[in-house]
Amino acid sequence: MGEIKRTHIDEASLERLLGLDSSKIGFYADVKQKIQELEAANLGLRAKSRELQAVFDSIGDGVAIYDGSGHIQYRNHICPRLFPRETVVGTSCSRLFHPEFPHSPANCPVERALSGESVQISLAANKEGAEPRYFDVTATPIEDSVGQNRALIFLRDVTEKRLQELQLLQAEKMSSIGLLAAGVAHEINNPLTSVAGYAEALLRRFRDDPEMREDSRLEDFPKYLNVIIKESYRCKGIIDCLLSFSRKSDGTIEKVDINLILHEVLELVRHKSRYEKVEIREELQSDLPLVHCDAAGLRQVFMNLLINAHQAIKGTGAVEISTKGNGAEVVIQVKDSGCGILPDHLDRIWDPFFTTKSVGQGLGLGLAVTYNIIKKLGGEIQVESKQGKGSKFTVRLPVCQP
Repeated sequence: MGEIKRTHIDEASLERLLGLDSSKIGFYADVKQKIQELEAANLGLRAKSRELQAVFDSIGDGVAIYDGSGHIQYRNHICPRLFPRETVVGTSCSRLFHPEFPHSPANCPVERALSGESVQISLAANKEGAEPRYFDVTATPIEDSVGQNRALIFLRDVTEKRLQELQLLQAEKMSSIGLLAAGVAHEINNPLTSVAGYAEALLRRFRDDPEMREDSRLEDFPKYLNVIIKESYRCKGIIDCLLSFSRKSDGTIEKVDINLILHEVLELVRHKSRYEKVEIREELQSDLPLVHCDAAGLRQVFMNLLINAHQAIKGTGAVEISTKGNGAEVVIQVKDSGCGILPDHLDRIWDPFFTTKSVGQGLGLGLAVTYNIIKKLGGEIQVESKQGKGSKFTVRLPVCQP
């Protein structure tokens, strides 16, 4: 038998010999590799998509993307909470930003963003039967792969911030009015002193001059002069209370009679009671122990409590003020027959800027200030309330120790 001769064949030659370079077997192998590459790419895209969706949904503002024709493509879960109907996918930007006009390129942040402009505007939403809400809107253009713009919209609810700004503005206005009132009170005090003084001088002349007393034409003059004197001193008393209330506190702690402080404050709020037909009932202990405190601070405390009591009453009603004391503490109670406080609000009434009143009716600072003043004096303040039954505020202050 003859010897077999071995021939060396390289890999390229083997592929040509088997026809793998042009056969379907080679084609399918190439396709399989491409499919594996695409599957890997899709897995990466799905992971990136989930990551972006998580970021999208974690944003605390409303986020929406509008397509080139101004219709919503995507929105996060905050948008339906803010504008459930206006941000439905497929809805036009006019539904939210300019419902009166189909197109409003000058005022619509979406249309301006689609034209390549970055925009920041404020939006007020006034829905029937609801309080107005305020939003800051940021619109940014997004350019896609073919050079067309979409609009990325951020909606931030700034209602609380805006209301606080309005309340601070009102507080500044009231502070200015307070300063003016104090100045006006000083100016009025001087002429009132003159009116009372001259009326007293005329009354003395009637008493000292027999001819004037016997003149029948002047028989009513003493009565009129007495009324002028009485009312002039009443006005002076109110102005003195107003000046005491407006006087800036220097933080001085002194011995104070709570009843005197209450009389001063009640003198200022009685006109409100008469105008609003609210009856004020007083039950003040006559031998009330003195307390160590800042008199100006206590005036503010009782003014806040009495004003709140009046504002809680719609129509006719009553406010009751009582004081009592012993060797350890003085207890002051202010009770009203008003609308009461909701149970959910009882723990929040001491928070700054918390208020259920409309803008201009209250700043939400009165009870917060009251709470801080009482705590600084080493006292306590408590509230009991039932909706529709009224509220009772109780202040406890330590008495002066000998």
